[in-house]
Amino acid sequence: MIRGLYTAAAGMVAQQRRHDTATQNIANANTTGYKQVNSVSHAFPEVLISAMSGGEAKTVGRMNTGVFAEQSISQYLQGDLIESGKTLDLALSADLQVANPGGGGNIQFDGSGKYVSPEGEVIYQPQAFFTVQDDEGNNLYTRNGSFTVSPAGEVLSAGGFRVLDAGGNPLVLTGPEDQFKVDGQGNVINPETGLPSGVRIGISVVTQPQELVRDGNGVFHADDADAAEIRFAGAADNLQLRQGYLENSNVDITQVTVDMNAAYRAYEANQKVIQFYDSSLQKAVNEVGRV
Repeated sequence: MIRGLYTAAAGMVAQQRRHDTATQNIANANTTGYKQVNSVSHAFPEVLISAMSGGEAKTVGRMNTGVFAEQSISQYLQGDLIESGKTLDLALSADLQVANPGGGGNIQFDGSGKYVSPEGEVIYQPQAFFTVQDDEGNNLYTRNGSFTVSPAGEVLSAGGFRVLDAGGNPLVLTGPEDQFKVDGQGNVINPETGLPSGVRIGISVVTQPQELVRDGNGVFHADDADAAEIRFAGAADNLQLRQGYLENSNVDITQVTVDMNAAYRAYEANQKVIQFYDSSLQKAVNEVGRV
């Protein structure tokens, strides 16, 4: 009976975390560049139950000891582009492809940006991000292209981080803000000649986006840049930069609301189970114990 209490309690904790994830998504439904988070739950390891009889162990079967919310996975699907008309608002539109190792063209990723090969290998679709840098010199990655300019002329992200160019240096405006122009590949245009100035917005391609860690403020970092296989975007990458646009959140409000209500109902069901066990234990102590 006590095992049942632990199992129900574990279920309540897992559903609470699932509910928290859903409310976080709803709260950021209108946050520029926000990527939806999905909570993944797994069962605790099963245990083999045996009964001892006459000095011999007889196998009864397996028992699951509960469930836990193992991790939260970010969904890097493309959000809708919303026109803002501001010169320093930039949005990335990317559909990066990976050649099928078995031949036959490119891999066809599913709606979550994932592909499972016939051999069971999981391959994630590469993603593109603006590259920014914090005060400690650490590179961070964001899809929020709502930029501003510091008094020193440095382009800053919405979180106050320095935006980098393709050479890994802080991007600095050399002219008036209203004359800042970039083309679809992120090349900064010289306002006098109308040609690329040789400076390019630092757009990073993360080949293994599942290695990224969410920091808040709309940015991610990689604990192991080599494992994430991060590089600056090249001319062959299928991406486009849109000036005067921002990428909206990719949160699916309908699905997230359903998930939130399902988590609430599952939490409530586990709560009822605990109340039942509590009532049974009360009877066992106060009534059966007197006999």
